[in-house]
Amino acid sequence: MHLQDLNTPAALVDTARMQRNITRMQQRMNSLGVAFRPHVKTTKCIAIAQAQIEAGARGITVSTLKEAEQFFAAGITDILYAVGMVAPKLKQAAALIAQGCALKIIADSTDSANAIVAYAREHGVPFEVWIEIDTDGHRSGVQPQGDELITIGQLLHQGGSTTLGGVMTHAGSSYDLSTPEALEAMAEQERSLCVLAAQRLRAAGLPCPNVSVGSTPTALSARQLDGVTEVRAGVYVFFDLVMANVGVCSPDDVALSVLTTVIGHQVDKGWAIVDAGWMAMSRDRGTQKQHHDYGYGQLCNASGQRIAGYTLTGANQEHGIISRSGEADLGIAQRFPVGTQLRVLPNHACATGAQFPEYHAIYQGEGGEEVGPTWPRFYGW
Repeated sequence: MHLQDLNTPAALVDTARMQRNITRMQQRMNSLGVAFRPHVKTTKCIAIAQAQIEAGARGITVSTLKEAEQFFAAGITDILYAVGMVAPKLKQAAALIAQGCALKIIADSTDSANAIVAYAREHGVPFEVWIEIDTDGHRSGVQPQGDELITIGQLLHQGGSTTLGGVMTHAGSSYDLSTPEALEAMAEQERSLCVLAAQRLRAAGLPCPNVSVGSTPTALSARQLDGVTEVRAGVYVFFDLVMANVGVCSPDDVALSVLTTVIGHQVDKGWAIVDAGWMAMSRDRGTQKQHHDYGYGQLCNASGQRIAGYTLTGANQEHGIISRSGEADLGIAQRFPVGTQLRVLPNHACATGAQFPEYHAIYQGEGGEEVGPTWPRFYGW
């Protein structure tokens, strides 16, 4: 099969770029002496997760229990569900554990810890619980210096069948940075504060075997990870334009793209109209606040080479607008005739991937690029 055989829009994965990204991250974690637990929410794809595990990853991180169920069914047992646990989801988590899944869940408040302990006591479920630590004020977690950390640890440790498995954090504010110095400082802040939380728990006589940190920018920027047992990162496997602006990759490292077809023009405006709108690219405009605004995505030719100056500048549900920055290209109809296939690199790989039920793997064959297997991806919660 060749690209011309695909209906558009279609999600393409450049397998050479993807494997290069996987190898880069795994080798870095190996050199820093920590285990690596990839966050599979980016791809939600068994074939890609298996490639990460084959490269040396130990276990996976998920953002939904549906993901946990699907990956466990595929034979992956070591799973961290990295979203704060609430009582209505405990039955679903317990069912996975009863089937033999080594599922870890997290608590980021005394309310969450109390709910977990109460369910575990009533139903005899051996929950392993990690405490989420706030190391950058980005989203959720308890303060590493606060009293609540010890209170939660005591609740979980004395809760009967619950086990206090460790601490974890995610320095998501690293996405707002763009210099090596700032990224290194955030990586050290993430590390030191999560390690501090672990040390305080141990000083209080509580177990803390796991210290888990990570985001793609901090994982690729950390100078040392003393006291850390594992790192988590997700978007690195595809990368995207936000990560290129952050400075941890080049647009030429982005492995995910959307194949689209030119379906019309507005010549007087310098527009080419394509069949990939926001339903294909998502509404994520994450590069808008960064130093390089890529609109809804960077334009490439059908072979994946970037076309300088052209982006997906506008998007309706099923229509995308391709135009050139600066002066309008009044010859755009000749440059991109109707029927021309193009690729668009995404702002946010997780959001764009979520628009598609499957990925088309692209390989370099003897005669150039070839379409390989189709990889399904998961949906739902």
